[in-house]
Amino acid sequence: MNNEHTTEPELAHNSNGNGSFPWMDKSLSPSERAEKLVAAMTLEQKIAQLHGSMETINIYALPTADEMNAMSPEEQELLMAQLQVQRHVKGIEELGIPRFRITNGPVGVGMGDGHPSPPATALPMTIGLAAGFDPQLAREYGDIIGSETATLGQHVLEGPGVCLHRTPIAGRNFEYFSEDPYLSGVMGVEVTKAIQNHNVIAMGKHYVVNDQEYERFRANVEVDEHVLRELYLLPFEMLVKDADIAAIMSAYNRVRGVYATENRYLLNDILREEWGFQGYVQSDFWSCRSCSASLSAGMDHEMPDAKWCNETNVKNALEDTSLEIETVNRALVRRFTQMFRFGQFERPYNPSEIDAKGHGAISRKIGSQIAVLLKNDDGMLPLDPKAYGSIVIIGQSEFVDDACNGGGGSSKVVPLYTVPPVEGMQAVLNGLGSEAKVSKVTVAKDLSNLEEAKSAAKEADLVILMAGLVASEGADLPSPNMLNNQNRMLDGLLEVNPQTVLVMKDSSPVMMPWITKAPAILEAWNQGTEDGHVVADLLFGVVNPSGKVPTTYAASEDDLLYTGHPERYPGTDEGNGFPVIRYSEGLNMGYRWFQSQGIQPLFPFGFGLSYTTFELSGFSVTPAQSDGKAAITVKVTVTNTGKVEGAEVVQVYLSIPVTGQPPKRLVGFQKVFLEPEQSRQVTITINPSATNHPMSVWDYCERDFVVKPGEYTVYLGTSSEDTPFESKIVID
Repeated sequence: MNNEHTTEPELAHNSNGNGSFPWMDKSLSPSERAEKLVAAMTLEQKIAQLHGSMETINIYALPTADEMNAMSPEEQELLMAQLQVQRHVKGIEELGIPRFRITNGPVGVGMGDGHPSPPATALPMTIGLAAGFDPQLAREYGDIIGSETATLGQHVLEGPGVCLHRTPIAGRNFEYFSEDPYLSGVMGVEVTKAIQNHNVIAMGKHYVVNDQEYERFRANVEVDEHVLRELYLLPFEMLVKDADIAAIMSAYNRVRGVYATENRYLLNDILREEWGFQGYVQSDFWSCRSCSASLSAGMDHEMPDAKWCNETNVKNALEDTSLEIETVNRALVRRFTQMFRFGQFERPYNPSEIDAKGHGAISRKIGSQIAVLLKNDDGMLPLDPKAYGSIVIIGQSEFVDDACNGGGGSSKVVPLYTVPPVEGMQAVLNGLGSEAKVSKVTVAKDLSNLEEAKSAAKEADLVILMAGLVASEGADLPSPNMLNNQNRMLDGLLEVNPQTVLVMKDSSPVMMPWITKAPAILEAWNQGTEDGHVVADLLFGVVNPSGKVPTTYAASEDDLLYTGHPERYPGTDEGNGFPVIRYSEGLNMGYRWFQSQGIQPLFPFGFGLSYTTFELSGFSVTPAQSDGKAAITVKVTVTNTGKVEGAEVVQVYLSIPVTGQPPKRLVGFQKVFLEPEQSRQVTITINPSATNHPMSVWDYCERDFVVKPGEYTVYLGTSSEDTPFESKIVID
């Protein structure tokens, strides 16, 4: 692989090559080494290490997501090249500081340092990973990302993203996990650990309440403290305490009137003093809005350029004492400590080849475990591979012409290879001994050839419709409906041939006004590299779907928390000159919203069907009375009562006897794989002292999480709505 920046150091050494820098003494702790290095630096060298090395550009002149979509592929490539080439901090040869290379995530190795951005395994979107409800899948997912980041010679992977799905239209839902903070935290912790096992810095983002893309550079989020703590901060707290994450990325938006990069309460008081975070804070690209205010608040590293933390500004701030040199030193020590922690000063830059085939096989396995079977009337699925002579795949280009490598913006992965739908399905069918022939019809976005598609559907033995949503960083969706007339397309095609199956490829839940016409619906998500194989594996029963809905599907737009409430989204001006978004729904977000309002969702959080059936029995909760400190043990036996192997996700919810709390919160889950007629006892422990505070609420007087006395209800089932087992616990 070419390295176009050959003049900068890639290995720490001094001028005579004997490696005698005192900060290269491995007997010292990483923080001691960092302190010795910073003590040896000149002021100019320190300033040069405070920021990235991209040439400063006017971010407000960058095209919007819609403008990007209107560009030709060549124009898009030129713009991306401009943004890709300098995702790094320049090295300092005389100090042995290597070029610090940063790549985006969290759905694979995205836009990285170097031109062009190197290709990598395009994994399924993060929302899909969360649908797996399986920490082991998250470990495998993170292992691929960490391995490939290291293989490509990068030091930092900007991910995982653990903001929450407050609305279904948020542009970055695809790279966040879920609407639930506990599920997001559990999966994010495992991804982080796996990435950092490869001596790569993982970076949790976007801290915090960057739950929408609309006016993200200007918007202010107003949120009550208990809501912030119990929902939106919770997965970040888990990353810090359970995964020892090395870096946090601060968000674009304002929080309670102060930009996230200047918010000392968030960056210092909570992150460091309360949680004990030992890593460093990087700005999101161009989210830094000041020099001394940001550094003093706890932001340590400006990316991607030196718009604010440049030599002129830093020296002026030191001169007028709005910034102290100790603050500059602190920021550098924090970052260098993590670089020493992971051996990045000693590591030569020697990018090598990714195991595309091996990682693709793992991606295929992950993809098959995260798809959600939403509907399966009369057991239409799985399909018999030998029952059809002709199969036609119909849908718009993004979903039928190539693998659905979703997610636009800086996290988009350039895939090493892709498996398109037709080729992937034909290969799987051939492997199953089927003689069926697979063809496709690509429907125009204006539906100008819809009649042609209907004719093809009528003539085929089996119709596979593919539709969905590919969201993008930089803009929220106009509505939770699929784009480009796809609802009308499906409405017309679903009634042509009774042998029709619908495969959804979404990056966020969508409206389904045509659902009564669809006998079988499989939510496959944006699968990435192995799309064609994964979908065919699932449809033809090579793999039994076992995913669960990670974010509620609403039956109507009127049921969403922001409908009729512009103060909740997109925000109102309120005389500030910028949008103010108020989280006035409080804790009632996601499934909590639907349950608190008595609204029946289309598909509830945690829901997912299977090609087999399961039975739960032997439910117990102990002890029945507690002081609020002892662990609660929940047991149940799961039996596969069907005819094929499958997996069920046991879910435990808790009701908290405190005014204002939602009806249920998820506090535990476990995925169980069973052969036909096999049974297994599942034990889920609710530990009151766990980092997700499963039994606690935020107490304004104590300024801490507190378990309140009263009668708690433990619910157990297979979705947030299907919890047939319950038991009371009394907390003295």
